[in-house]
Amino acid sequence: MNVHFIAIGGSAMHNLALALHEKGYHVSGSDDTIFEPSKSRLESRGLLPENFGWFPEKISEKLDAIVLGMHAKADNPELLKAQSLGLKIYSYPEFLYEQSKHKTRVVIGGSHGKTTITSMILHVMHYHDRDVDYMVGAQLEGFDVMVKLTEDNDFMVLEGDEYLSSPIDRRPKFHLYKPNIALLSGIAWDHINVFPTIENYEEQFSIFVDSIVKGGSINYNEEDEAVKRIVEASENPIRKIAYQTPEYTVENGETLLETPEGPMPIEVFGKHNLNNLAGAKWICQHMGIDEDDFYEAISTFKGASKRLEKIAESSTSVAYKDFAHSPSKVEATTNAVKEQYPNRTLLACLELHTYSSLNAEFLKEYKGALDAADVAVVFYSPHAVEIKQLEEVTEQQIAEAFKRDDLIIYTNPDAFKTYLFNQDFKNKTLLLMSSGNYGGLDFDEVKGLIK
Repeated sequence: MNVHFIAIGGSAMHNLALALHEKGYHVSGSDDTIFEPSKSRLESRGLLPENFGWFPEKISEKLDAIVLGMHAKADNPELLKAQSLGLKIYSYPEFLYEQSKHKTRVVIGGSHGKTTITSMILHVMHYHDRDVDYMVGAQLEGFDVMVKLTEDNDFMVLEGDEYLSSPIDRRPKFHLYKPNIALLSGIAWDHINVFPTIENYEEQFSIFVDSIVKGGSINYNEEDEAVKRIVEASENPIRKIAYQTPEYTVENGETLLETPEGPMPIEVFGKHNLNNLAGAKWICQHMGIDEDDFYEAISTFKGASKRLEKIAESSTSVAYKDFAHSPSKVEATTNAVKEQYPNRTLLACLELHTYSSLNAEFLKEYKGALDAADVAVVFYSPHAVEIKQLEEVTEQQIAEAFKRDDLIIYTNPDAFKTYLFNQDFKNKTLLLMSSGNYGGLDFDEVKGLIK
């Protein structure tokens, strides 16, 4: 099968390209720019385009399918050529569905927790040598790729993202997978550039629940009010199984999970991660893993890449970085770190970096998100606001949004770095939350602060 990728360099797109190459398909692609690690990973398989740019001459009737990435525009020259030839054009999620429509599809949805839950499930399967197809949004320890496709595996585990499918398909990705087994972890308004109201955002999750195959099942976090309301209101004839945070304790910086065999030390921590673990346990049981085997495997799970990742530790201090940027994730992560190290001063730094977080209207959603921190710092770049063509956000608006009188705010990367590097980290916990890098902060340098 000949498949061409328009915008092959994206994180998700290049992983799908690698998976199809591994499966024996003939893969080609184009992009106007490709960054690392996509570039070297494509190059190692002979899939890196010879030249960057869009080349309509690459599009011919010899192609069996086009996969269109979100990075491409609706007027992309290769897309227009494919449309004129009447070629079959798939969005990324559509193509994944085509590859898995004869399998049992397991889809993990939610505004937060979906990458971690998907990672937990795959870790348990890998630990017990159960081979499954999958698509996950982070690089996992022990896994070479983020997408795996085979002819033979019975299960396909998919991280169900609510963002748009492609430039010409405005449906959320997770509407297209038609799960047999689903999970919904939590709902907190996000992606306001696409879903302008919370009602509109929540409606996407109702559609997801209704898209589950009749006779299928959904596990849902009943501690999340919106999840509980939406799942229980659905008239789809499916099994609805609630889960909640299991019992656990924290002793000397170690989290102990209560199990039928007694307290068990685990590597991950925080109420939100224990809640994620409970959801993953249910899904693994649906997939044939018994409770004892789940506990044995999950005790070795260290977390998904970029999710509450320990970057340095000494006898008196520790530093974490986390991908958290939405209000609910920031609050859950800050609370988790303070709970884990209650007797240390927590310095929590948040970079406002995404379209939503830099929107003056959305800022009020951050109220209380950093309350668990002893010292709270917010960094944002006025230049990033300008690039995203948003209205200017002022320091006063940020201070009012977080409702914290002692909030420290930086807009200059050098000033933020100077502040950070002048701190005494003895008996302190450092938490750096961002989907960016604070205007060029070298995290390897940060590691040297923890002594």
